[in-house]
Amino acid sequence: MNKNSLTDTHFHLELSDDIPEIIKLAHEKNVCNLIMSACSLKDIKEALEIINKYPDIYLTIGIHPDSIEDFNDTTISYLSNLVKNNSKIIGIGEIGLDYYHNKDNKKDQQEIFKKQLDLAVKLDLPVVIHTREAFLDTYNILKDYKLKGIIHCFSGPIENALKYIDLGYLLGIGGVSTFKNSKLPSVLENIDLKHLVLETDSPYLSPEPVRSLKNNPSNISIICSNLAKIKNDTFEHVMIVTTSNALNLFKKVK
Repeated sequence: MNKNSLTDTHFHLELSDDIPEIIKLAHEKNVCNLIMSACSLKDIKEALEIINKYPDIYLTIGIHPDSIEDFNDTTISYLSNLVKNNSKIIGIGEIGLDYYHNKDNKKDQQEIFKKQLDLAVKLDLPVVIHTREAFLDTYNILKDYKLKGIIHCFSGPIENALKYIDLGYLLGIGGVSTFKNSKLPSVLENIDLKHLVLETDSPYLSPEPVRSLKNNPSNISIICSNLAKIKNDTFEHVMIVTTSNALNLFKKVK
């Protein structure tokens, strides 16, 4: 990967997407480090085809809390075997807890979350954490593990940010930081760049001023520019630091 380029640490693709065009657009904006997330069995199957075809794209895999119906007794061994047989799978995620969409299966979510954290420990891989309306349970589970990773799509208060940082986690900063009604900029003013990475979560959460359009990894340049403005810093410095943070986390990236 290119240390002197932007990094999208989290985006989603489907085989039906125009992937060559997406990569081209990204490269035109100097977004050369691309880390895709696949978090259901269907997504993982498609993602494997994509990373085997396109050398520019790396992958994290896991079962999202919205997809726990995918999880069974063989899932952990399946994920483990995929990692062991493909050097481009560089992390476990996105995994975690989501009490916004699902409030009636909290115990199942927590159990499956822990099993995937155990897998990350066994494989010595970083994790990508999804947490929505579940801060306390997410934090209390993570503090029992000595793992590193990213809190995906972080948008919480400074108190939550500092607790995750104390555990050694990076905060994934995306399009929400550009929204006009977002409180995130006031939080980011008080967080050192060394704790941040950039992500689009595309095709979702397009940043301003392209919020009405389908998101894609090239929009990391918009997110980086906005973060530089928030931090009263230069675009180049934000790019270098956030990319360094990402590459230091994902040790399997070449």
